[in-house]
Amino acid sequence: MELTAESRQQHLEQVAGETITQLDGIAVAAKVKLSNGQASGANALANLNSMTSSPAIHRLENISSANRESYQILASEPAIARVVVVDGQENLHTYYICRTTPVTGFPSLASYRAPIGRLASLEVGTEFLLPNGTLVEVFERAQLNPIELADGWDSRNTIVETDEYGLLTIESLRALLSEVDEDVEDLLDQLLAEESAKNTIINGMRRSLITKMGLRDQPILDQYQDEIFRLPLDKRLLLLGPPGTGKTTTLIRRLGQKLDTDFLEEGEQRLIANLRAAQGVTHTNSWLMFTPTELLKQYLKEAFARENVPASDLRIKTWRDYRRELARSTFGVLKTATGSGTFVLKENLPSLSQEALNSPIQWFEDFNKWQYNAYLQELRAAADMLSKVVDPTTKKLGQALQSILTQTGSDALTSMFGALATELPKVQDLVNSLKEVSDRKIKAALNLQLNRNRAFLDELAHFIDGLQQTQGPDTDEQDDLDTDEEDATTPRTARATALNAYMQAVRNQARAVTSKRTVSKTSRTGKIIEWLGERGLTEADRAEVGANLLIQTNMRRFVNPLKRYLGGLPKRYQTFRRERQQTDSWYNKEGVENRDIHPLELDIVLLAILRSAGELLSRPSILRDIDNPTWSSLQPVLSHYCNQVLVDEATDFSPIQLACMAALTHPRLRSFFACGDFNQRLTTWGARSADDMKWVFSDFDIREITVSYRQSKQLNDLARAMIQAVGGTEQNVTLPTHVDSSGVAPALLENAINTETVVSWLANRILEIERFVGQLPSTAIFVNAEDDVAPVAEALNAALVEHNIQAIACREGQAVGQENNVRVFDIQYIKGLEFETVFFVGIDQLVAKQPTLFDKYLYVGATRAATYLGITCEGALPNAIESLRPHFSQGWHSPSTQK
Repeated sequence: MELTAESRQQHLEQVAGETITQLDGIAVAAKVKLSNGQASGANALANLNSMTSSPAIHRLENISSANRESYQILASEPAIARVVVVDGQENLHTYYICRTTPVTGFPSLASYRAPIGRLASLEVGTEFLLPNGTLVEVFERAQLNPIELADGWDSRNTIVETDEYGLLTIESLRALLSEVDEDVEDLLDQLLAEESAKNTIINGMRRSLITKMGLRDQPILDQYQDEIFRLPLDKRLLLLGPPGTGKTTTLIRRLGQKLDTDFLEEGEQRLIANLRAAQGVTHTNSWLMFTPTELLKQYLKEAFARENVPASDLRIKTWRDYRRELARSTFGVLKTATGSGTFVLKENLPSLSQEALNSPIQWFEDFNKWQYNAYLQELRAAADMLSKVVDPTTKKLGQALQSILTQTGSDALTSMFGALATELPKVQDLVNSLKEVSDRKIKAALNLQLNRNRAFLDELAHFIDGLQQTQGPDTDEQDDLDTDEEDATTPRTARATALNAYMQAVRNQARAVTSKRTVSKTSRTGKIIEWLGERGLTEADRAEVGANLLIQTNMRRFVNPLKRYLGGLPKRYQTFRRERQQTDSWYNKEGVENRDIHPLELDIVLLAILRSAGELLSRPSILRDIDNPTWSSLQPVLSHYCNQVLVDEATDFSPIQLACMAALTHPRLRSFFACGDFNQRLTTWGARSADDMKWVFSDFDIREITVSYRQSKQLNDLARAMIQAVGGTEQNVTLPTHVDSSGVAPALLENAINTETVVSWLANRILEIERFVGQLPSTAIFVNAEDDVAPVAEALNAALVEHNIQAIACREGQAVGQENNVRVFDIQYIKGLEFETVFFVGIDQLVAKQPTLFDKYLYVGATRAATYLGITCEGALPNAIESLRPHFSQGWHSPSTQK
């Protein structure tokens, strides 16, 4: 039976009164907890049977910092939803859902992260099994927006939904109650009260106005988003969807829940405890998130703070920064001031062909297969040489190594290194004895020089010091790993440095003579040999020591083969690149020095290291023996593993970059969550398809969401038409039901040949919007280059000065100024942001500047706007999007311009 207007009013008043009472009670209780500083740890289990699935009650203890943060949130936001359910006996039960851990004393209050928190996202009429086993049906729900006023708590724009009277928006619960006054005698007051009552309750839901720059706060996910964020911890998830569908919000909510161990399954809790015991890192600190821009990183940190998730710069990274840190400080791929490392990173190095950019997966697989086979061939050649040595002990060991390598296939890393480890003691003993012999010979030659000239080492040290000032560290490429292992300690004094240099130079000279090759005279070692002249080994000793060192060199390849395999990857990449350059594969032949490397090339090297190490670390037996010398070189990789890795705007990253990120997930969990949209890819190297993502993880669970909460109907229609016009990936985008999504048609200015015309038009449109809305909403202006940011902002400031509106130049995408400022951005920094109003300046010029990504920039730029979109052209609309002309108007002269 349909409710009458009077009964509906009475019901809503009852809901309003009860809700305000609960909000006040929760807030008061939280403030009491904060003031007395004591609480029971059991508050995380606010209602054992139906409110949480956690099996254990924490003992009483002093309030933790986590609980204090929860109480602070509850004191300012007591609840975000009110849900009424009905059980099989027609009994009604009311639950209040909060964003964080509940406060004790309210059995009907539950965290949104708890299983019962899902009630807040379920539609009316949906059945739900409570944690205590009771089957209920959602009877009524309300989304709350609490605010504390001088005269008490209120909830603004509360959305109430029931089967009986549909979905309603109540502007103010407190105002609804204040209208209940039967003693009003004045007719004017009665008329005003009646009109206020009509305006307080609105059929349907309003779209919220975006008044500040940042990520929109969506405390409650929709039913489908909610299902995704509650999936088990050990999932590989990719969430795809058009702009404004809540992908990033779902990611943030998922991380918040998965970091709260009270809401993990028992098996997950045990696994987390084991990982913490093994690595010594708490679960709350064992996560890493990647984002494409510094600006988006800052807004993500703010969004995490709303979820009570501390997110420092240690946790949220851009791949550009993390890649450099990993390659320079952990794996020694990039050169440092100490002389370690192989490459110098050059952002604009013209090394890569279009083939490499178009087919990064095939490029990586070609290198990875080549380098493994090259390393295997190196080991086989060394074992073959040792098996032919006259010394019976060395020969026998060489034959044993030969046997192991003969049985090693093209994908047998683990078995090969495990088998080679059994021969390590014999290898080490032989190397030590050989080194003792060779060092004795070399030191005898040095002592001869010292007997003739006690200042010999001081003179050599002075010469070396001059070399370091003019030439820098030695750039010889041959035998790097061997020499490092021969003199493992770093000399601390000038004489010790000279001694080390003497030993190394004499060894290299002897080794070169025996192997019939020459040492480069321009290298550091070559210059030292030239300075030494006849003050090294005699010709006979040189031949004897050289033969000894050649055996040592081949033997050393088996002293720590895993370290050599991982550490030698950069050198092998250099060789691979040279070979492929000769066949015009992957690389351009000219303009590349051997020591330089492009960022995308560095990704290839890093992935080879991470995947090789990951293959080994995925074996429990190796993880257990990680301190064993055989496997200890895997520790740097293990130390970078995280329980959770997350990626925002995943399609801006290449499949290689995403695979590197995925390789940072702990092999016991492989917890990975990424979100993105192929139509919003703003990099030429970004992932293009689901197949690219499946290469990263074959078991990627790819989910799609299609309800767009950001845009008006007019802008949603424009976005869909853009996809059709430029041949993007079709998406079945829908707008939320019960929401008033009407807006205005986007505005177009053509033939704006000078800045004055553009700025005047922009200023007039901005003033129109402020008049329509009653305030200046969040507004952004996108230009085509960083050099245009400041001039446009300055000119717009001059045009708006009489209206006290300020335009801010956001150089390099940095967010500055007050919330009501108009912000001007270079188009390249806009990813992931949203504004109520967006202006796109010089769209036709973007075609010339970004021919391969024009369509993506256009789509991303246009979809940053929620209601108002303005586009200017120096000429006419580009031919590629001429079909979009019917969607545009000249301006927003009045709200009646809606289409």
